[in-house]
Amino acid sequence: MRPAPRWTDPVHLVAFGFGAGASPLAPGTLGSALALPIWLLLRGLAPFEYLSLLAVLFVAGVWICGRAARDLGVHDPSGIVWDEMVGMWVALFLAPPGWLAPLAAFALFRLFDILKPWPIGMLDRKVPGGLGIMLDDLAAGLLAWSVLQGGYWLAGGLV
Repeated sequence: MRPAPRWTDPVHLVAFGFGAGASPLAPGTLGSALALPIWLLLRGLAPFEYLSLLAVLFVAGVWICGRAARDLGVHDPSGIVWDEMVGMWVALFLAPPGWLAPLAAFALFRLFDILKPWPIGMLDRKVPGGLGIMLDDLAAGLLAWSVLQGGYWLAGGLV
């Protein structure tokens, strides 16, 4: 049985993606999907502003996810999806125009988050607490971003 968040606690509410993480099926995928409409509001930021916001959200996430995990007594509960949301926003940084890029970023991020290739899996296993919860998704987001940007560059910006 999965531990239940305290919905009256704002830390749990944010950590669980405002309820997305409570899904009995694929909470990480649902949390990643929730990041997309929020990104639509963020994508107009200047690159420095976007990266600055990501840094703040990441640092806040270390504390938020760490505290929620401690409260629930589980290393990285599947219902904590703030890390997926921040990872998605990393993957979407400077996303190429059009609808294909956000869908590709989503698919790539979920693939890397689920398969956990090196160094993602190592970070997930070796780094404890909120930092570990956030770092593996940051790495998955960076890998998805690299593949997305590289693919766009290789396609000559025609995608």
